[in-house]
Amino acid sequence: MNKLHKDLSNAIRFLSMDAVQKANSGHPGMPMGMADVATVLFKNFLRFNPKNPNWLNRDRFILSAGHGSMLLYSLLYLTGYKSISLNNIKKFRKLDCICAGHPEYHPGTGIETTTGPLGQGIANSVGFAIAEEILKKKLGKKIVNHKTYVLAGDGCLMEGISHEAMSLAGHLKLKNLVMLFDNNSISIDGPTNLAVSDNFKKRFESYGWDYVLINGHNEKEIFKALKKVQNARKPTVISCKTKIGFGSPNKSDKASSHGSPLGIDEIKLVRNKLEWKHKAFEIPNNILNEWKKIGNKGVKLESRWNKLYKKNKKNTEKELKNNFSKALKFEKQNAIKETKSLATRKSSELTLNALTKENNTLIGGSADLTGSNNTKTKYHKIIKPGDFNGNYIHYGVREHAMCGIMNGLALHSSFIPYGGTFLIFTDYCKPSIRLSALMKQRAIYVMTHDSIGLGEDGPTHQPIEQLSGLRSIPNLNVFRPADRMETIECWELALKNSKTPSILSLTRQNLEPFRKKHSNTNKCSFGAYEVLRTNKKIGLTILASGSEVNLAIETSHKLAKNKIYSKVISVPCQDIFDLQSRSYKEKILDETKFKISIEAASTDCWKKYVGAQGLTFGIDEFGKSAPYKDIYKYFGLTAETISKKTKNLIKN
Repeated sequence: MNKLHKDLSNAIRFLSMDAVQKANSGHPGMPMGMADVATVLFKNFLRFNPKNPNWLNRDRFILSAGHGSMLLYSLLYLTGYKSISLNNIKKFRKLDCICAGHPEYHPGTGIETTTGPLGQGIANSVGFAIAEEILKKKLGKKIVNHKTYVLAGDGCLMEGISHEAMSLAGHLKLKNLVMLFDNNSISIDGPTNLAVSDNFKKRFESYGWDYVLINGHNEKEIFKALKKVQNARKPTVISCKTKIGFGSPNKSDKASSHGSPLGIDEIKLVRNKLEWKHKAFEIPNNILNEWKKIGNKGVKLESRWNKLYKKNKKNTEKELKNNFSKALKFEKQNAIKETKSLATRKSSELTLNALTKENNTLIGGSADLTGSNNTKTKYHKIIKPGDFNGNYIHYGVREHAMCGIMNGLALHSSFIPYGGTFLIFTDYCKPSIRLSALMKQRAIYVMTHDSIGLGEDGPTHQPIEQLSGLRSIPNLNVFRPADRMETIECWELALKNSKTPSILSLTRQNLEPFRKKHSNTNKCSFGAYEVLRTNKKIGLTILASGSEVNLAIETSHKLAKNKIYSKVISVPCQDIFDLQSRSYKEKILDETKFKISIEAASTDCWKKYVGAQGLTFGIDEFGKSAPYKDIYKYFGLTAETISKKTKNLIKN
């Protein structure tokens, strides 16, 4: 190991262990173990420009093993990113510091994605790599020719999402994707052989990946492996045999260095062993300058690239242009002309048909439920192994990976991903959905078969608590449209909300349209609005969403025959309604003393609207296997039962 490499990698090690020690919490072991690999990568191979972290053709570096965040922060500081200062590093894990315990995505900082839940970064990296290949097809390989590097640990590879994502990456032959596997054989509980005896070589090769095993502390082996992958024909795992806590006399190769500070006395011993004679957080100018030189190489790289980009700027703008308004306006006009009953999943398909007719950055897909989710249109081209001239991904039965990959697609540049499965399977997707909300990414989740209305498939497939759980996630819009017009409007909102992911909760069963007049106003943009009033003076407010809006309308008319007059409020999105002005919410909710809600799902998220005197009609137990109308009747979700109980409420 030459002295320069040793100094550069030790700068990462000591910044990491000093920051963790000062914070009195964190994970020093991984940054210490992977410092050699990261140094060779950044020094010799990674294309990046700290002066412009958003350079389109930069290589992406994803830290899936997000607990080792100090590795990333150290690299960003050392190479000259303005986003990370030495003072930030000294405030590691402090309130509102960019150097959070686990990396949190911030645009233009060098932090490419939010990681921490293990394996998420692997799925994100597959999304980044797919996005690069699609963009390369659109703009040409002279403009787009970068790689995605993902650093993953033993824990990442134990998570099921790693299998799903790597399997798809191998199938698609993502040759631009490189995994740096921190193969240190240590996890929190101790040696990984407590729980794992995988043959990694056979595992990864079975996915269609190349596999290279190296000594992760040997500069020449690291360089040779990274040089080889520059011309890879498959995705590649470089398995780096490393020592967690490298350089620590008493904690190296032990779980004790994984998730706790080394301790002041142990850090002194590390300084002696690695011959680092500098104080905490002190990086000598000669070493810092060498790191800055590494960062400055990217300025020249981007400058040369910019000359090519300017020649192709018109084509780039054309390929990445979105004009959804025209298509949605046209689709609204169609919806008025055609008033037949449609499932909202079918309404969604018709909307997508209009959207995908024009060239844009929408990338669709489904987790092996394309025909059921209605996510593919006649204008889609399928992305296939080695062929990325398309805009539709068959994810296979990989719901979790699909959503993690969608996050990577959204983060990469200007793509807007949407993916479909059944609403019940959001339980498989939720960690990635939550991260899209945390990162403020425009990912659109098309979730069909959204209630007991799916019928005979029974309680294993009938969502009950899912809507309530999803609505509890901050910065996530959960849309449950009630007819074709609302579906169009919800799609419009999902596309316009560039910093909020969306759930489109859609029916299997047909619904009668109730919006039969054209409106230039997107009524769903209020979250809730009046769709029916049986008298000027009313005594009851009926709130409903999705497939139950028609039931609410039927109930309202039935009550009117008994001179109980009401208004029906469609609530396509509680999240948006809750953000409306006080006066608007009072107009919707406070006109009447009595309020009821109807939704074929758990009732807890409606109680804030109906109040202590109101009634919530829904389902707070598991569903049944039967024709859907029989199930609705079984759970009392009929106009007759609801009107009867409502009459008793008002009389009492």
